[in-house]
Amino acid sequence: MATVAVTDDTFDAEVKNSDIPVVVDFWAEWCGPCKQIGPSLEELSTEMAGKVKIVKVDVDSNPNSAAALGVRGIPALFMFKDGQVVSNRAGAAPKAALQSWIEGEL
Repeated sequence: MATVAVTDDTFDAEVKNSDIPVVVDFWAEWCGPCKQIGPSLEELSTEMAGKVKIVKVDVDSNPNSAAALGVRGIPALFMFKDGQVVSNRAGAAPKAALQSWIEGEL
């Protein structure tokens, strides 16, 4: 399962109302570190399908979701469980570190 693009309009349905934990990747096309972690998140989305859903929010097109969570820098990753933020982290990281963070929150 590939990552899902989420908009301000679909954020609640895709993230807050999800039956499984969701990792939200706030990113932008011009962000180098965002592009660095993109492929790792795609791989993890497939490898961890059914355990966690990984979604991407383009902050340029969808500023409201990012603003509501106080996102100041990207990439910013937020883990949601039962509609609530349980953890977040900022900046690029290797795939192993991202996987460890996600698994540690499940």
